[in-house]
Amino acid sequence: MRIGLGFDVHPLVEGRELILGGIKVPYERGLDGHSDADVLLHALVDALLGAAALGDIGQYFPPQDPQWLGISSLVLLKEVWDKVSRLGYRVGNVDAVLVAERPRLAPYLPAMRENIARVLEVGLEQVGLKATTTEGLGFTGRGEGIAAFVTVLLFLDKEIPRDL
Repeated sequence: MRIGLGFDVHPLVEGRELILGGIKVPYERGLDGHSDADVLLHALVDALLGAAALGDIGQYFPPQDPQWLGISSLVLLKEVWDKVSRLGYRVGNVDAVLVAERPRLAPYLPAMRENIARVLEVGLEQVGLKATTTEGLGFTGRGEGIAAFVTVLLFLDKEIPRDL
């Protein structure tokens, strides 16, 4: 069994769509970044890579590489999951937290969970996702950006508990 932790943060800016968990969330600003800047999926990619001891997202998708400009982070997640699963790992569970003062994310969480479960080839019950605020404190509280924390539990095929 392996445990991975991922964290990501991006600033909110004018003129960009807000994409979280592969879902377009209606909001007047979006996250700034080289790809679609999906902090949730970037943190998940880092958690998967960390659990498998394969480095971090920047090693595979460097921001200066034009091929990743504007790309959907669902594509990045799929590419990393293919690499991790070829090593014989399967997901036990994902637990994720989005940190944003605005917009209200609760209505979009089910669709985000579905995207993650589909790409990782797991059931919805294996993907936990929550949204919280910082009660007005810090850069997220001031509405300057959004952060995400993700933990993932990986099993080698032979280690998967039968009741999972």
